[in-house]
Amino acid sequence: MTAPSAFQASVLTLFPEMFPGPLGASLAGKAASDGLWSLETLDIRDFARDKHRSVDDTPFGGGAGMVMRPDVIDAALHQVHSNGRPLIYLTPRGRLFDQALAQDLAAAEGVTLLCGRYEGVDQRVIEAWDMDEVSVGDFVLSGGEAAAITVLDAVVRLLPGVLGSAESLTEESFKEGLLEYPHFTRPEVWDGRPVPEVLRSGHHKNIEAWRRDQAETTTRSRRPDLWDRFVAAGTNKKG
Repeated sequence: MTAPSAFQASVLTLFPEMFPGPLGASLAGKAASDGLWSLETLDIRDFARDKHRSVDDTPFGGGAGMVMRPDVIDAALHQVHSNGRPLIYLTPRGRLFDQALAQDLAAAEGVTLLCGRYEGVDQRVIEAWDMDEVSVGDFVLSGGEAAAITVLDAVVRLLPGVLGSAESLTEESFKEGLLEYPHFTRPEVWDGRPVPEVLRSGHHKNIEAWRRDQAETTTRSRRPDLWDRFVAAGTNKKG
């Protein structure tokens, strides 16, 4: 029986020196050392077509900043992208990256990530390659590199064999559309603050009920948007 191929991640960037960064340490770094995934970085500037290695130009229609050239991006993608993988352009304009998307990517054979810079990438190459545009939040970064690291960290930890305990994946935030319940460890009393009595009771059913109540309360107070979706999903299931 043939062993499954390792997850292959390719990142197109103007700053390859930013990688692997945090992905070379902790769980992701160990998983890479164990052959569970691999990271390839490609310097977009290597595909520039002039002696100045230009990758950007002024925007048609005027305006501030520069736009990354479609011909340069296209040449880089032809070098590295595999049709069997999702192709993602990291941009504030994209759909919001969430746990569901992380799970979808982890189920694929790999992913290609394009890191934008300046004012972004020429729309024509985005459409020509049918890229998925993805954002890691409602804020603007200097470029897509930090976003790419975030996406890959979220995905790699979901790959089979990366986490020591599969149970860790079933009880964390966003698994059921809720934030996770609070955690406690020793000492039993710290700074005059005791661990909740129910967690010391050994009564597993009561502990489970307490944790569920805490998850719902936390989600309702901190993320009303998530809570509304959770309630709506439950209502639809009942319907």
